[in-house]
Amino acid sequence: MSLPVSGLLAVRYLKSARRDAYVTFLSLLAAGGIALGVAALVLVLAALSGLQAFLREDVLARTPHMEIELPDGTDPAPLIDDLGSREGVVAVHRLLRGHGWLLPGGGSWVDVAVVGFEGGVPTFFQQSREQQEDTLADGVLVPESILYRYGLQRGSLVELASPRPTLTPLGPRPRLHQVRIAGVFTAGSTEENEARVAVPFELARSLFGSGRQRLEVRAGSLEEALELAPRLAIGLPDGAVLRSWKDLNRGLFFALQLEKRLMFLSIFLIVPIAAMALVTVLALLVSAKRGEIGMLHALGATPRQVERAFFGLGSLLAGTGLVLGGLLGVLGSVLLDRFQLVAPPGDVYFVTHVPFRLEGPDLFGIFGATLLFTLASAWVAARRASAFRPVEALRNP
Repeated sequence: MSLPVSGLLAVRYLKSARRDAYVTFLSLLAAGGIALGVAALVLVLAALSGLQAFLREDVLARTPHMEIELPDGTDPAPLIDDLGSREGVVAVHRLLRGHGWLLPGGGSWVDVAVVGFEGGVPTFFQQSREQQEDTLADGVLVPESILYRYGLQRGSLVELASPRPTLTPLGPRPRLHQVRIAGVFTAGSTEENEARVAVPFELARSLFGSGRQRLEVRAGSLEEALELAPRLAIGLPDGAVLRSWKDLNRGLFFALQLEKRLMFLSIFLIVPIAAMALVTVLALLVSAKRGEIGMLHALGATPRQVERAFFGLGSLLAGTGLVLGGLLGVLGSVLLDRFQLVAPPGDVYFVTHVPFRLEGPDLFGIFGATLLFTLASAWVAARRASAFRPVEALRNP
């Protein structure tokens, strides 16, 4: 073998004599603890990344690429023409948002978020190809859940009520409009109560007034929208606020990142505990090999070579645990996702199975942090071995 002396000693100390069998057993436990911590981290972060990716896709599917909130009294027509001529802009539509109530029948009111649109139906109302051909000029677009829950169908008449009252000689009266169901859409899996409806812009204005109008600006993709947003923000009227899809969901994305970091820190505690076990194992091995260490010093081995030998032994144990744990976590994540083995109750959670998603930054962080802790632990134990004096080691074997 072409290994240096320190490498040969590290490999030699992996095989303990019978009287040191307990040290070998503890070494295996230390490596197994590291492997368990790495595998747990990979599996948990893969599951969390899969769930968060599903949540992000579901939320972004009903979020505009960009939204411009206009100040009161602004004429949006010139701005729509200007934005529509910009490079990278696919479409610009006028929106009006408000909250109201839908009376589908049977005396029960449904609290809904009302989106008034001008032109085509907003892209964040997911419709099938057949449904997209429907005209909503004089009707309302409702989620499938309301349609099925109340036994309605396309063409059924419902009432929309606004919290903005109408003043009459008899006092304020609720502002009601009777409309027909002109189409349905599929709400997102994570939408609470799926309470959104879309109506033509003029109907929304009669319900809520002009209010603070918004413009939905659609780009070619989400990434293009982020690049386009700073350029579109230049030249907007005073008081107008442009928000990209990232700004509109900033709170959600921050919560997801915080959740992943806290989960990483809580489960990563397994690795420092296993690293401390590794220090204990190497310390026991150093105590058991006091006589051999003294003989090595007497034969001319330097303290640096002894230190490298025990550091190499600790690195072998840490590397073995890291590789085994990484393989177990990666293979487990792939198999669990491929065969959909983790299936929560469908009536409680919004997913039929837990998706596992391996991400490069997560794996890099897990392997890097584990190597840092385990190698530092091995170095601490190796320093103890190099501190022995040859005469003391031979006198007290």
